[in-house]
Amino acid sequence: MAQVSLTFPDGNSRAFDAGVTAAQVADSISTSLGKKAISATVNGAHWDLAWPIEADAQIAIHTMQDDDQANELIRHDLAHIMARAVQELWPDVKVTIGPVIKDGWYYDFDRKEPFTPEDLGAIEAKMKEIINARDAVRTEVWSRADAIAHYEKRGEHYKVELVGMIPDDGQPIRMYWHGEWQDLCRGPHLQHTGQVPANGFKLMSVAGAYWRGNSDNAMLQRIYGVGFKDPKALKAHLTMLEEAAKRDHRKLGREMNLFHMQEEAPGQIFWHPNGWRIYTLLQDYMRRQQERDGYVEVNTPQVVNRKLWEASGHWENYQDNMFIVEVDEDHAREKTVNALKPMNCPCHVQVFNQGLKSYRDLPLRMAEFGSCNRYEPSGALHGIMRVRGFTQDDAHIFCTDDQVEEETKKFVTFLAKIYADLGFDQWKVKLSTRPEKRVGTEESWDKAETDLANGIKAAGYEFEVQEGEGAFYGPKLEFVLTDAIGRDWQCGTLQIDPNLPERLDASYVGGDGDKHRPVMLHRAVLGSFERFIGILIESHAGKLPFWLAPRQVVVASIISDGDDYVHEVVAALKAQGVRAEADTRNEKINYKVREHSLGKVPVILAVGAREVEERTVSVRRLGEKQTSVVALDKIVSTLKQEALAPDLK
Repeated sequence: MAQVSLTFPDGNSRAFDAGVTAAQVADSISTSLGKKAISATVNGAHWDLAWPIEADAQIAIHTMQDDDQANELIRHDLAHIMARAVQELWPDVKVTIGPVIKDGWYYDFDRKEPFTPEDLGAIEAKMKEIINARDAVRTEVWSRADAIAHYEKRGEHYKVELVGMIPDDGQPIRMYWHGEWQDLCRGPHLQHTGQVPANGFKLMSVAGAYWRGNSDNAMLQRIYGVGFKDPKALKAHLTMLEEAAKRDHRKLGREMNLFHMQEEAPGQIFWHPNGWRIYTLLQDYMRRQQERDGYVEVNTPQVVNRKLWEASGHWENYQDNMFIVEVDEDHAREKTVNALKPMNCPCHVQVFNQGLKSYRDLPLRMAEFGSCNRYEPSGALHGIMRVRGFTQDDAHIFCTDDQVEEETKKFVTFLAKIYADLGFDQWKVKLSTRPEKRVGTEESWDKAETDLANGIKAAGYEFEVQEGEGAFYGPKLEFVLTDAIGRDWQCGTLQIDPNLPERLDASYVGGDGDKHRPVMLHRAVLGSFERFIGILIESHAGKLPFWLAPRQVVVASIISDGDDYVHEVVAALKAQGVRAEADTRNEKINYKVREHSLGKVPVILAVGAREVEERTVSVRRLGEKQTSVVALDKIVSTLKQEALAPDLK
């Protein structure tokens, strides 16, 4: 019988009969491993224990101690267990697809009546019954014809369509059984339903979803769930979701009177005075940082002729996301086609191309607070986090090949200070390397990837590698920050691009007197102001750093006889650059404190008869129960310093 050689993570190899399963391999190593095994990785692919191995391979056996593989399998099995539970409760329901997603899974169902919260409870209870039954999970490989005939007989027309969509390229059609319930699935899965923790999952919500994402198709009902191998992890996740709901920037935006959105301008933001104050403070801070770091600021047009987008390649590859503007120029009855710019880079090359550039002019760091517009489907819009109109802290660094490493180091250091100033001390760097389809020589890719890696190291930071995730023309860095409740947000980027300067004929005169193409580094720290402000609001739960708070101080009267002194205190604070306002309404002080605390005002100064007489104020800071009485001159001096942005202190 033919043999295969399997190589283990420690480098040792062993021969097995062809067709051996990962379960048999685990048993051959030790009885305990055979009992603990849940899946394997074979040549980099996640592999079911029951699948036969027909060729030489690298293999690693996984147990429940391997978090990534265990959670993936648990969530995959939970999707099937949920679908089985639904069909046991309502046999007429048709099932479609149920993939694993971040932290959980979903499954789409065709059911006439909408699922209710009570239904979700019933489904959860039935799922626990199935888990406790410890039903065996088994798999078979079927022909397309047999699979179609099976589903036609059962009236599962969605599954018939899915089988028909599977490419006829020799890939197996796998059929899985969880007990007597069966589903079409790529796998892998666990060995029995009892391996899923019965108290490690929760059904979260129901949403509508068109079959295959096409609005011309039937509307299905999608049930979302979350699941973890450790019930403590589930509890922590649910706590995080509760905290995230409290911090939702849309909720806090209303309470703080920052912005609103309305149907007449989908994906566009109406900034209120308080919100626009945050925006301009952040923009002023970024402008100062960029000036200090050697950037020149430019401003480029909002509406640009399609010819530039064709030359840059965006018209061919990005047109579906662009807002097209047609203009009858000079009433010539022939419309000129333009587009609102979805990005700033082609326009920055136009500025670079004005006048002859020398190697002595490089690196040229060109920044713009560039307002862009991109079409996003209405279903993808989310508050100010995902919009159609936004402004980037965008910049492009034009440099020579030899300057890339130093510019990378400089940018990482620049970004680190900004994130620290804004309260984000935890962040990581990801290096995306060459994809399978790419342009350029292997030598150019080697150099580009090495320059980025060395630049990060020189700045004193580690990085993760994302194999094959770079653009077709060059590698990139992604900077992912972690907020106060542990969520990751990808914000900053640094992308090497030799392609656009070539397409748009950018050049500089080198020391040899010849023309050369510059390397273009696309970079951003915040990403977009809109999204980053949403992240700031949620991470700080609306309690923004004092220098960024739109309303810094409210001076509230306790008695009407203190009104004149209230206005005096406000004037003294404003004279020192503190954003202060008076509240002399005929309301109780506790009412005023509650109202301004809800609006996330960092400091409330209360003024009564004693404070007027002694020229003091009663100080209450947001989130603190204790108050203190402080002399007017001292509190003005203290708040003056706190009101300064970090780079101005």
